[in-house]
Amino acid sequence: MIQRVYKNNDKTLNFKFSQNEDDFIVDEQGIRFSNSGNFVVLKIQKTNMDTWELIDRLANFLGVYSNEIGYAGLKDKRATTTQYISIPKKLSKQIKQFRHKKIKILESYVHNKKLNIGDLKGNRFKINLYDVEIEDINHIQKILKQISKNGMPNYFGYQRFGKEVSENLQKAEDIINGELLMKDKKLSKMLIAAYQSQYFNSWLVYRLNGSNEFFDLLNGDVFYEFKNDKYFTPKNISEKVKNDFKSNKICATGLLPGRKVFRALGDARFIEEQYDNELIVDKGYRREAIVYPQDVTCNYKKDEKRCTLEFTLPKGSYATVLIENLANRNFS
Repeated sequence: MIQRVYKNNDKTLNFKFSQNEDDFIVDEQGIRFSNSGNFVVLKIQKTNMDTWELIDRLANFLGVYSNEIGYAGLKDKRATTTQYISIPKKLSKQIKQFRHKKIKILESYVHNKKLNIGDLKGNRFKINLYDVEIEDINHIQKILKQISKNGMPNYFGYQRFGKEVSENLQKAEDIINGELLMKDKKLSKMLIAAYQSQYFNSWLVYRLNGSNEFFDLLNGDVFYEFKNDKYFTPKNISEKVKNDFKSNKICATGLLPGRKVFRALGDARFIEEQYDNELIVDKGYRREAIVYPQDVTCNYKKDEKRCTLEFTLPKGSYATVLIENLANRNFS
């Protein structure tokens, strides 16, 4: 797997970081409810369990197919996470009897639709780092301030690719080339998603390494405009485009190759086509190249050499990438 690079950090730190239920805590943010309708949304806290297992356990208990249960985002397994799950309203009495030692139903809301992937704004993280030397705290705070202002690379984190990275990417390539047929459609989609993500990460490393500043804009780049929720390619990289990019009104995007997706033009496309694969028939996407952590706090306990970070990231962004950025090294 390609190494994720962090050009804005010139120092490698050797603190300890581990994903577990005490040191990696995630809360979904920005879910809004209609307070009427035919669905119930459950606010659920789970420990050491991924979203798929959570959905399967709920579906088995309720006696329904797993696709009747909606969710806004996938959450890490090795963590304590709070997320929202929707079920048909007719099951609201039955779900009150559900009990599991790793799952707590905290609250419930009436809603007018089934939750779909992306029905959230972001995630709030609380993460503990250990063996942090006191002389490194100033450096950590400097990098946090820097990436809050200028952004950080929006890589897909190592979790996206699974433990057997090379094997998983090879399987995905075999599926795409018609050399492997998998009966498990969910697993097949996950493998191809990881394969698409590898193209994006590779493209982003190239663009960062080729930039004089943190991230240089090119003619033909496809931008995402946050306010109007749309993609566009400007005629040229004007001062307005540069200023809008710096003020986080727009963001340059990279390609996850597939069908029905905008592709870059001109100079940007010359680079992008090296990280494209038109054989992929799954839907393609564009992803923001840079992401901006918000509401960042950093607290240090000298006697324990423990640094506790809290921050919010937009949906789809990885907290582990921020931690890697601070350490200036890949964890896996």
